[in-house]
Amino acid sequence: MAYNKDKKASCTDCSHKIVGDSMFCSLDLKQFEELEDKLRCLTFKKGQVIFNEGNQPYGVYCIKSGKVKISKIGEEGKEQIVRLARDANLVGYRSVLSGTSYYATATALDETEVCYIPKAVIFNLIKENTTFSMAVIGLLSDDLKRAENKITNMAQKHVRERIAEAILLLKECYGVTDDGKTINSNLTRREIANIAGTTTETSIRILSEFHKDKIIELNGKDITIINEDKLFKTANIFD
Repeated sequence: MAYNKDKKASCTDCSHKIVGDSMFCSLDLKQFEELEDKLRCLTFKKGQVIFNEGNQPYGVYCIKSGKVKISKIGEEGKEQIVRLARDANLVGYRSVLSGTSYYATATALDETEVCYIPKAVIFNLIKENTTFSMAVIGLLSDDLKRAENKITNMAQKHVRERIAEAILLLKECYGVTDDGKTINSNLTRREIANIAGTTTETSIRILSEFHKDKIIELNGKDITIINEDKLFKTANIFD
């Protein structure tokens, strides 16, 4: 495991507990104290690997702040981003619950602080706290839904639709900057291509087309959404 900081963390002072957006909010005081006693707070620099595909899992990671990509390497050595994670998200839980090696690699997209929680703690919480157990079931259900949607999109959607959907996914996951339009993420064109399941060259070409069509504006790695309605239509997503 590669990290550049290891310190104790206070769950009771965590901003996600205070605002109530963490699945650990259902814990009682005793469970919080036990959690604090066992977890470690780790900080990863941009590009550092949090856990590697194929390694044996000994715990899960709760993202305190930052951005993380979950990716797999195909037979030809090409990376495929299968999920994006943000603060308050849990990563690594599927492998812990199934007792198998990590199915993918988690990498920090910028400086990211995570809380490492041993698997014994997670299993105890599942046994002792019904609300927490239901939250875990919800995570697994969301994973299945996401996988089914991915299969459908790859089979039925044109690459232009998938690129548009990838942009909307980035906005949903990481939000926007103070201008209310620029996506708060600096993924490369290659990484956007990985999300959409296409080549870097195709990603660059289609993003340029979106720029010319005044759907988005490009400034380096920054993507600003100019016409969100048109982007939804291009992605073939309708409310």
